[in-house]
Amino acid sequence: QVQLVESGGGLVQAGGSLRLACAASGRAFSSYTMAWFRQAPRKEREFVGGVSWSGAITYAAESVKGRFTISRDNAKKTVYLQMSSLKPEDTAVYYCAAYFLGAGPAVGPETYNYWGQGTQVTVSS
Repeated sequence: QVQLVESGGGLVQAGGSLRLACAASGRAFSSYTMAWFRQAPRKEREFVGGVSWSGAITYAAESVKGRFTISRDNAKKTVYLQMSSLKPEDTAVYYCAAYFLGAGPAVGPETYNYWGQGTQVTVSS
């Protein structure tokens, strides 16, 4: 099992940057594919980006490609989401998620077994 705790959310102006972190506890973090999802009010949870357990494969949603970067540090058991050129439509609760091994990041939330509690990101115009 793995437990996930997100941090780094907050209020930022449009065009600004934030870096989210997801710290994991438990065993074998390096064996988990990790991903970030977000959920805005009255909207479904959507995939933002993910990184394979090996770190070799990263994938970002079209809506954030070129602005957001996902990375992982297995020694620190942490996955990051670097967000830049933020827009008001990026406002949401951001969640970290994990599933064991896998072929790479999956866009469907049903694939992931473990979730953090979420961190709020608010982008003002």
